[in-house]
Amino acid sequence: MCPPRAGEETPRNVNCQDLLPVTHRQCWGELTLPLPWLLFSWGLYASPFWPAGALANFMFFLCALRLNHEAIHGNLGLPRRGDIALLHLLSALMMGCNTSVAWSHMQHHRHAMGPKDLEGRCGHMSAAQVLRYGPRFPLDLIRHCWQGGGRKWRMRMLRDGLGVALALALTLLSGFGFLLLHLVAMALAQCLTAFFAVWVTHQGTAHTGLAGRSQRGVLARAAYLMFYHREHHLFPKVPVSRLPDLAARLDSQVPGYAAARQPVLPWFDRAT
Repeated sequence: MCPPRAGEETPRNVNCQDLLPVTHRQCWGELTLPLPWLLFSWGLYASPFWPAGALANFMFFLCALRLNHEAIHGNLGLPRRGDIALLHLLSALMMGCNTSVAWSHMQHHRHAMGPKDLEGRCGHMSAAQVLRYGPRFPLDLIRHCWQGGGRKWRMRMLRDGLGVALALALTLLSGFGFLLLHLVAMALAQCLTAFFAVWVTHQGTAHTGLAGRSQRGVLARAAYLMFYHREHHLFPKVPVSRLPDLAARLDSQVPGYAAARQPVLPWFDRAT
């Protein structure tokens, strides 16, 4: 059986061991997932259709969040040093500190929606509150990690900062318009992370006993399966690509699981 977690009780009768292994092909699929959107956004930014590049950049950020998330949980089949190197690379591309994201996300799993869960606090806010708080969120994550992570995490944060500084310097020195637009888009995306990456999957669940919200149907696929959040919290070692399979098992094998589910957007939800 997969290891249980605190909070919503992990079903004991659902075996997920067969969902854990990652092949080399699946690993490379995950590693390259954001790349087409990144190149597409840069191509649009360099064209007369440059405003459309913002949508492609949003999809890049979403796919990069998924890849970052899998690296945090060690779900890519890489050695741990490979996961850490990937976090540093994504920090430079996303213009953020993914080491602090990793630290706070693991605290989020450990203290889900409790007073020690900085990430989960966003789920207690209203939509307006979390949008106002959004620009502070990345800074609070950095402060949280710096204060609680110890020397190892501080050194990783400094490497993240160096990568971001180099990416920023190269962008500004190059003068390329598509890179400058990417920089602006990433800064805006960082300010909206609290809303899109935390609030939408946890809002309204603090007093329900649920680990998070879980979407089915077309919106779940459009969000690259990142909205199977309840299932992820219950079985965090299951790769995101396998969460639909896990959800189907939980729906069919655990009495009351499907009935208790809260989708992210009910009008785009379709149980499968």
